[in-house]
Amino acid sequence: MASTIKVDNVQNQPGTNIINKCSTTITIGASSDTIALAAGASQTGFGRTGTVDWVTTPKVTGDSPITAVTGKGYFLDTTAGTITLNLPAGAAGSIVSMADYAATWQTNNVTVAANGSEKIGGDTNDVTLNTEGQSVTLVYIDSTQGWINTMDSTSNVRGLPPFIVATGGTPCAGQTSGDYKYHTFLGPGTFCVSNVSPSAPQNVVSYMVAAGGGGGGGAQGNGTCAAGGGGAGGFREYKNSCDPYTASPLNGNPGGTAITVLATPYPITVGAGGATGGQCGRGGDGNNSIFSTITSAAGGGGGGKGPSSPFFNGNAGGSGGGSGSGPGTGGSGDTPPTTPAQGFAGGSSSYGAGGGGATAVGTLNAGGAGATSSINATPTGRAGGGGGGAPGGGPQSGSPGPASDGGGAGGDNANGTNGGCNTGGGAGGGPVADGYAGGVGGSGVVIIRYKFQ
Repeated sequence: MASTIKVDNVQNQPGTNIINKCSTTITIGASSDTIALAAGASQTGFGRTGTVDWVTTPKVTGDSPITAVTGKGYFLDTTAGTITLNLPAGAAGSIVSMADYAATWQTNNVTVAANGSEKIGGDTNDVTLNTEGQSVTLVYIDSTQGWINTMDSTSNVRGLPPFIVATGGTPCAGQTSGDYKYHTFLGPGTFCVSNVSPSAPQNVVSYMVAAGGGGGGGAQGNGTCAAGGGGAGGFREYKNSCDPYTASPLNGNPGGTAITVLATPYPITVGAGGATGGQCGRGGDGNNSIFSTITSAAGGGGGGKGPSSPFFNGNAGGSGGGSGSGPGTGGSGDTPPTTPAQGFAGGSSSYGAGGGGATAVGTLNAGGAGATSSINATPTGRAGGGGGGAPGGGPQSGSPGPASDGGGAGGDNANGTNGGCNTGGGAGGGPVADGYAGGVGGSGVVIIRYKFQ
């Protein structure tokens, strides 16, 4: 026969109630006590308050399909592929939660399937979870609606990296040099910044912006005349003081224009080179290159000369075009002016003179020297002026600086050489001989660099 103990209160040794019954209310423990089940024991009859016990070992694609257990939450890692989670048989109050472990559900989805013919949100179809960072809690209500979503978060609360994150250029993801990344734009595009550093100085980017070089002038032969070389596209550079690369002599820090980026897209313009002046015309100006508030001015076209036409001066620009025969006058450089200067004037002479370069004035025999920067992790010369056409034999070289400055050579019984592609180099001018023309200016380039780790 079973024994029965009838009491209203159970007290510990000091006489404090452990269990207290007052009317229909039974209180277990005092306010500061913890009620614990023994290891391995289970409870029933208390119900749930809308929470789950989370399984802290993430479930991966290899675990799929996963059979969920009521009262449990699952971190689902779809990095390697999709996952299917099968809900348990529903009973009123059953609860299951899921969370996107690696923020990859938008790439590899999670499929949630109800047990048998049971429903999810009033429908027997499976549910697809495909939102990055999503977390979902489902509670079984009844046979009419089945499982209903009671909590759905898509906030994807995650710490952001403490550096700039950006895309754009060729390749889109950029290239790395130690702790720095650089993006090279060979044509128009967008520098898309999706995250910035909480440290303001790290959001000051290094940049190099070179405009399109000027085209070479043309000269129709009469024994004395030759055409001028195109001026280099304007060259502007700014190096963050913390960035370890070797900048060109035109580094605008200090005194130049710093660009502090925000989490926003920045349209990029890369200027094309100027057209040839043909057989006796002035070379065409190049085109501007632009990043944010930085505009590098187009290189000026080289002057040309025909036997019965007036001499042609070189055009002004980032660097000025060299003069044609006449004597002509070289175009002004650094037009409009910047700090530091973005280029130099073209040469002036009685014959075809060289176009100005980023760091030197053009001369009778050669285009002005360009500038060398390691912003792309390799010392590279750009923005050399185009050489003047040969006035009576003997080639006129392009830039006398490094060969990679991009200035085209003046022609000698041949067309003037084109400026280097994506260097901003000026084109070579046409020679005295009949039938030859100046070259086409080199296209520009934009490079943006920042700390990424």
